[in-house]
Amino acid sequence: MNDQYPVFTIENECLDCYKCVRGCPVKAIRISNGHASVISEKCIACGQCISLCPQKAKRVRNDISIVQEMLDSDEKVYASIAPSWIGSLNCNMEQLVKALKMLGFTGVSETALGAQEVSIKTAEILQNREKNLWISSACPAIVDYIRMYLPQFSEYIIPLASPALTHGRMLKEHFGEEIRMVFIGPCAAKKNEADQFPDLMDAAISFDELLKMLRNRGINLDSEPEDKFTFSPCQAHEGALYPMEGGMNETLIRSGKTKGVRLINVSTIQMINSLLEGLSPDSITEPVFIEAMACKGGCLNGPLQTGIKPGLNVISDALKSVQYRDVIPAIPQTVVPYRFTPASIKESAPTPIQIRKAMQRIGKSSIEDELNCGGCGYNTCRDLAIALVNNTAEPHMCSSYMRKVATRKAGAVFNCMPSGILMVDRHLKILETNKSFVQMFAKDLYESFDSEPDCLKEARLDRVIPCTELFESVLETNKDIHKEHYPMNNGLYEISIFTVEPHHIVGAVIADVTKYEMRRDQIAKKAHSVIARNIAIVQDIACSLGEHMVETEVLLTSIAEGYDPESPESRKPEKQDKMDFLNGLGTKYE
Repeated sequence: MNDQYPVFTIENECLDCYKCVRGCPVKAIRISNGHASVISEKCIACGQCISLCPQKAKRVRNDISIVQEMLDSDEKVYASIAPSWIGSLNCNMEQLVKALKMLGFTGVSETALGAQEVSIKTAEILQNREKNLWISSACPAIVDYIRMYLPQFSEYIIPLASPALTHGRMLKEHFGEEIRMVFIGPCAAKKNEADQFPDLMDAAISFDELLKMLRNRGINLDSEPEDKFTFSPCQAHEGALYPMEGGMNETLIRSGKTKGVRLINVSTIQMINSLLEGLSPDSITEPVFIEAMACKGGCLNGPLQTGIKPGLNVISDALKSVQYRDVIPAIPQTVVPYRFTPASIKESAPTPIQIRKAMQRIGKSSIEDELNCGGCGYNTCRDLAIALVNNTAEPHMCSSYMRKVATRKAGAVFNCMPSGILMVDRHLKILETNKSFVQMFAKDLYESFDSEPDCLKEARLDRVIPCTELFESVLETNKDIHKEHYPMNNGLYEISIFTVEPHHIVGAVIADVTKYEMRRDQIAKKAHSVIARNIAIVQDIACSLGEHMVETEVLLTSIAEGYDPESPESRKPEKQDKMDFLNGLGTKYE
């Protein structure tokens, strides 16, 4: 048994579109931090979320490694191939059997053989008229849905194991109890069945998983086999009708034992729910058998189908592949009795107070607030509130509530901004303005703005402000315009005009900068006055410094010349000293 649940989410790839919540018939999805995850305790593995997820964040468990390990062992492994293979694989029977044997399977058998046994035994049960209501057990997703969500009808599920499990028992009876069996088909719920009944089904893989295994081994399905290959132990007949809606009922009709029994076929969980919800089995006065399938149109539209062929070709090929037999045995060769018991989901019902508080969290204070739009994925606002109480949903899932919150926030910011804001359409008619804009350009309407915020809506722009050419330019070119000191209405304005919707809507932010510019002029004048005075003072100082510098220069020059050896005055004493010295020497030597 595999511990991982068959259906799960790759969280990083989930983009909180809530499509899985909308599509899940049992709402087995938890939204946390904007990401969806599968609640395995509530899930029936119908696979709807896998088919619906646009980001492919919902995945089915990959069991290739488990199957490969079996094939690599010395054990005998048989493939139970679902009859819907005809719609998923581009090959014939011989090509399919050859490819699977090349993978390592001991033999390949049709699940439809088990379906035939189930139909024979079902016809016998219907003939006994033990109850007036019976529901088929072929679809594991339907079986789990009834057991978990309509538990009162569990006893009305036909007490037989599914065709796949019956086929597993047939193969063991024919080839030995020690063999291993791997189911191959388009059903995610079959992986659940393999986990629950490992004695009859060792593993279940999808057609996609099979194709991956073939690619990994370099095996081509379209290669023509030289030898003859066929299904083991024999080829199926009317059981090949099972993957089509109404196919099981057709096999019951062909058995000739359902006279007087009303046969009804229904597909999708929603349809089986609408049939059974509120029904009292005691009110049924004639025998009724319901062939129930989770997938719309039957297994041919299973969530794990490869989608290689168009739908019409799939049905046509499936019908052509059926080989009817002239006589259907009255007694089945293999029967796997199994009584289904309730497995109801135990979830405490929220109190009215809890629901009311949860409703208030999404802005639903009155009946009028409950839009029941389904945008969150739940059918009603009340269902979302219950999910909030159960911690499987978040308030931001309510798009109408989030829109109101966003509008309130935007409105608060819009009207609190000191700059004027307006939106204009391509006809230059005002779509929206804020309070500051009205105060700037329509002062007579300012006092009534709070009670009539749309007082300028549809007004022509040229009757309010005289700069329509700027708006026309942005509408035409889609290029933003910014003017810093735009003269208008005896004032100066800073204007930024930008595109909201190309060629259709433009917006503008306008700030009155007249006062700031006047202050700037005054400051500039004062600055010029101060600068002029400072220049005059500097000039006076410079003149005084100039006079002092001249006097100082004269004084220093005269002093310097007095010490200069080149000057005439400084050379006279030096010459006299030399003469006195020479005269002294002459006297000495005399």
